[in-house]
Amino acid sequence: MAIEADVTSRTTLDAYAALQVPEVWIYDRGQLTIYQLQAESYVDSPNSLAFPNWPIRDVIPQLVEQAFQRGTSVMLRELRQQLTFYSLQPSHSLSSGH
Repeated sequence: MAIEADVTSRTTLDAYAALQVPEVWIYDRGQLTIYQLQAESYVDSPNSLAFPNWPIRDVIPQLVEQAFQRGTSVMLRELRQQLTFYSLQPSHSLSSGH
């Protein structure tokens, strides 16, 4: 997995594909985009291979904002709680609305 956040010089998705990175997260201007490698190119995905039960595209921007407003330690505590909660949930497809 590769994660890029608000950087001025971004690595191209082609470079990650050449390295066979299965998933790339790009956080920019308050929005998380998840790309998954399929047949040598990336497709936008609603969820993560690494965290299939976690609505990560919604949660990460909220946690970043929380870190700015309430501090990093509060945000990290919330992150741990969410990881624990979602790791205990049965697997299901988030895009199906279940």
